[in-house]
Amino acid sequence: MRTSKGIRVAAVTTALLATAFAGTASAQAPQRSALGIEIGLGKQHAKQQVAALFDRWNAALATGSPSTVADLYAPNAVLLPTVSDEVRTSRARIVDYFETFLAKKPSGRILSSTITVLDNNTATDNGTYRFSFSDGSTVDARYTYVYEKVKGTWLIVTHHSSAMPEK
Repeated sequence: MRTSKGIRVAAVTTALLATAFAGTASAQAPQRSALGIEIGLGKQHAKQQVAALFDRWNAALATGSPSTVADLYAPNAVLLPTVSDEVRTSRARIVDYFETFLAKKPSGRILSSTITVLDNNTATDNGTYRFSFSDGSTVDARYTYVYEKVKGTWLIVTHHSSAMPEK
């Protein structure tokens, strides 16, 4: 009996180790995100991927389509917008905000950014940006994006933007 138990323990241990190493190998194999960027290659690579999400959002602004911009937000997202006092907590209210905002033909540019990758599915981007509008005006603002990977795609779950108080 003792030999039988010892063999079983060894077999179970070997199986667990094999599973663990197989999981490690597959976790290191490059995967592609919705942006076509390889993921799973370290925090620096993940930070680059998150940085590209602002470019995706800014490109959505350039389409002039409020729905296209709203598609980048999770269904339960919260938007605290730059040029509105209303907290937006539904897709309809987010679309409503962008109908007004996009009429000004905005284009954003990051001035400073601090990206924190919390885990494989959550990241934040905090910093400052400048919006330029078709009438020649600009607004500098502070921002926070909280991103969450939903079904393999990074979506905005929280977006806070407020005009710089010194301006």
